[in-house]
Amino acid sequence: MSLIESRRHQIFPILDASQIQSAKRFAGGPPRSFAPGETIFNVGDRNAPAWLVLNGEIDITRRDGLSRDADAHTHVVTLGAGQFTGEMAELSGRGTLARGQAGAAGCTALPFTAEQIRALIVGSAELGETMMRAFILRRVDLLQGGTAGSVLIGQPGTPDMTRLQNFLSRNGYPFVLRDMATDEDARTLVEKTGVQPDELPVMVCPNGAVLKRPTDAEAGVCLGITPELDLSTPRDVVVVGAGPAGLAAAVYAASEGLSVTVFDQRSYGGQAGASARIENYLGFPTGISGGALAGRAFSQALKFGAEVAIPLQVAYLDCGGTARLPHEPLRLELTDGRSIYARSVVVASGARYRQPNIPNVTDFEGAGVSYWASAVEAKLCEGEEIALVGGGNSAGQAVVFLAPKVKHLHLGVRRPLEATMSRYLIDRISALRNVSVYTGVEVVALEGDETGALAQATFRGLDSGKFWPYPLRHLFLFIGAEPNGEWLAKRVAVDNKGFVITGRDFAPTDVPINRAPRSLETSVAGVFAIGDVRAGSTKRVGAAIGEGAAVVAQIHAALAQLA
Repeated sequence: MSLIESRRHQIFPILDASQIQSAKRFAGGPPRSFAPGETIFNVGDRNAPAWLVLNGEIDITRRDGLSRDADAHTHVVTLGAGQFTGEMAELSGRGTLARGQAGAAGCTALPFTAEQIRALIVGSAELGETMMRAFILRRVDLLQGGTAGSVLIGQPGTPDMTRLQNFLSRNGYPFVLRDMATDEDARTLVEKTGVQPDELPVMVCPNGAVLKRPTDAEAGVCLGITPELDLSTPRDVVVVGAGPAGLAAAVYAASEGLSVTVFDQRSYGGQAGASARIENYLGFPTGISGGALAGRAFSQALKFGAEVAIPLQVAYLDCGGTARLPHEPLRLELTDGRSIYARSVVVASGARYRQPNIPNVTDFEGAGVSYWASAVEAKLCEGEEIALVGGGNSAGQAVVFLAPKVKHLHLGVRRPLEATMSRYLIDRISALRNVSVYTGVEVVALEGDETGALAQATFRGLDSGKFWPYPLRHLFLFIGAEPNGEWLAKRVAVDNKGFVITGRDFAPTDVPINRAPRSLETSVAGVFAIGDVRAGSTKRVGAAIGEGAAVVAQIHAALAQLA
């Protein structure tokens, strides 16, 4: 039974007369009438309103990515009086994934912009819950359906194809994968468009645009994932990093009326978003995937009006030097050359897994070497022997996720698991018959095949000094953490490992604070640091979320002093 079949009453609820009257209070304009068959919104439209049907019907269709006809659409549902269009794209003004046309008898419907939808969801608790649940479930159905969204054409397992798959899946965007080696229609389409082998993979966007080997940024713009930013007005808060800490700060700040923009160069969720299952997070006794937890936080941030800009990267934080007055906004320069101003900045850019000291390791990233274990990587290594290096909880979660899908998993760690991993994960790994644990080893060399893909890894015993090569096509690295703080360009104080220091009696630096810094404040007034990037932080999802909530109170206090 499909999601729509099992939860149709929640996905396509029918509002009663009192609910319709309540909803009308939030509409920004009068109802509109549409002729039979008239297009109300189309696939790819940005800032398309959600429509509440007052009479008549709206037929909802979505582009069929499995059809050889590029204009083929599949019927999803016919909405009648008391029902509304839209899903998560309409909540944020992103490109819509469906087409709406007036039914055979036409229709009359009431429009709601993204801002009006958010006002309704917050201002009317019961009706807002109904609408929010429907939006989320509609997006889930799109993701599970496997026929909507963009179409990726190329060879699965290549670095660029894997990168695009991860970018789309981790940003909750549906897509269809078509393998040129087995899909004649995909091969024909590529040949007709004159795409060369070095221009693969091809992305066909829902609006019909064809991108050759796109970057994540190019894909984000074409698909409407990346918002259109108004850079003329300073924000109350700019958050750099959309992991658990950054999203928590965005939710709490936006819910308290502050204007918030969040930047992330890849996706929402950070490292936690790639975790197959988090079982020690409070309130989820059966566990929750990192993607699901991050997706809920992302939806909450949008609900309260936070602007989440992905994939956009901050290149530089300009603190103004000694010439800057305390009440003047901070400037953040993006990698595309644009700038945004903020009254406060939250550094939540997290940490990344450290690369081993192997000269050619970057040659195999996306071609056998991975730093996270998502469904994309699991599919690529299904039924094979693989190796994973690392002994922390994230490594343990990856082992538990990958082991049932592979022939055998070799786990290499420097120290006994008891010294670095939670007990429940150790017990679970010990029960996996196809997992072998090697203590006191490290990977020291990698070799590839004629295609450039990983073919062999060489390991070394830390005590014995013995080397042994092993044929491998997939190696997962979870070895320690390094802060994502290069963009700060040493503008704030950091420790000897590069993690941002907070809450100390700093010597006067660029901007005189003239007071003791708050516990999450850096050496620059109005700049805060939370989560994994902060020196001394507890590297746990719950701790990161707690810091995201706590920093908002300190931001309020700092902004009050500047008022």
